[in-house]
Amino acid sequence: MRTLVQYNQLPSFFNNLVNQEFNRHFHTPAVAKAASSVVPAVNVKEDETAYHIELAAPGLKKEDFAINLTNNQLTISAKLEEAKEETTEKYTRKEFSYSSFERSFRLPKNVNNEQIQAAYTDGILKIDLPKVEKPVIEPKQIAVA
Repeated sequence: MRTLVQYNQLPSFFNNLVNQEFNRHFHTPAVAKAASSVVPAVNVKEDETAYHIELAAPGLKKEDFAINLTNNQLTISAKLEEAKEETTEKYTRKEFSYSSFERSFRLPKNVNNEQIQAAYTDGILKIDLPKVEKPVIEPKQIAVA
């Protein structure tokens, strides 16, 4: 019976060099920050009268959100700063957590910007974007002069 042994074709100094380059490029503060930021999941629905956005953001308060509309672009953002403290007889520990996110949506031209409403309930931010009612255009006959 034969025994399987992994054959390493690359010298160890080459492995170390590759690992160092990988770590230099990918273990940076910018990459760590991007990896720690979480973008919440979003559902977008449409019916006859409105568009509906549902954003899953449990653990936040309605005061944590900022919703802005600029040039027909809706931007939803939130910043959360959390301090957690544990105290035992001889040891105290504080853990700080900072997180934020931002999502933007280009709105269709038929959204009534003056009637947009938002509510935050049970960890879901719901935004209703009513549609502008289309005027009913009656057929018209044009007389030839």
